[in-house]
Amino acid sequence: MVKEEKKERRGRRGRKKERESEFEQRIVEISRVTRVMAGGKRMRFRACVVIGDMKKRVAMALAKGGDVTVAVNKAAKKAEKHMITVPIVNGTIPHAVRVKFKAAIVMLKPAPQGTGVVAGGPTRAVAEMAGISNIVVKMLGSNNKMNNVQAMLIALERLHQPKVKSNGSKSS
Repeated sequence: MVKEEKKERRGRRGRKKERESEFEQRIVEISRVTRVMAGGKRMRFRACVVIGDMKKRVAMALAKGGDVTVAVNKAAKKAEKHMITVPIVNGTIPHAVRVKFKAAIVMLKPAPQGTGVVAGGPTRAVAEMAGISNIVVKMLGSNNKMNNVQAMLIALERLHQPKVKSNGSKSS
């Protein structure tokens, strides 16, 4: 009985457990970046991560770290602070939208049931993390992944929920 108590105490002294995040994460890009110092080159990793709950909330962040896992975890934590809510109607977006961010142009179109996510790499990750099951996305202009993801997020922010038509009766 005494040994069990010691084991329990030892466990409490250890590092705190990371709380399980409610968000799924998808790594869009990992790149090695270097900066030149007097003694030579210093290498770090940059991670672009998209997170979402697959139920209308999504975010993207960019972070650097000395290790890939550090950079990814840092980006995920950073993204949690910048969540946007996407209006989804019957598994798709309410209306078409076109957005330009820097040189990246993204066109989003609602799609009928059964179409799926028709989108390329980085924009597909954003659509899936947001929980959109039917959408058509076209990337024009830039091939830059970060700018395309940013344009996609701006486009999703610009969407608005359709107004419900009333049948002429007044509500009190």
